[in-house]
Amino acid sequence: MSDQPIQFSSGIPTTVLPAPDPGDAHRLAAALELEGDERRTAVAAVVASSPRFLAGWAELGDLGRDTIERYAAYRVGYHRGLDTLRASGWRGSGYVRWSEPTNHGFLRSLRGLGAMAAAIGEVDEAERCEQFLLQLDPSGIPDA
Repeated sequence: MSDQPIQFSSGIPTTVLPAPDPGDAHRLAAALELEGDERRTAVAAVVASSPRFLAGWAELGDLGRDTIERYAAYRVGYHRGLDTLRASGWRGSGYVRWSEPTNHGFLRSLRGLGAMAAAIGEVDEAERCEQFLLQLDPSGIPDA
């Protein structure tokens, strides 16, 4: 018999994404103070200057001029989010909770992608997104 202690898991792992650059968050907040097309243009400029800024992609999706533009922004935010999750230690399973504010950009992009997939009739993609959201945070993601 081994003298080594048995290591028990503390449950399903939770991944928390790193905080964004404070300058990016400040520029996004300022862009969101604008109105109409100026708001969308300013948010797009923030995303263009910091393409790894997940909250920026989620906002750009929210501000898209049509369903396809929204779908595209959310999809990029979702894929950038997966890259960031993996870089943060996520290995394809485990929680990514809404209760962590730094996870919001990724989770909003995933939720938006599902909604836009449903809007264009891509039912299987919409269902995958919904299921993935529930796996990441079974307590649910609040509506915008």
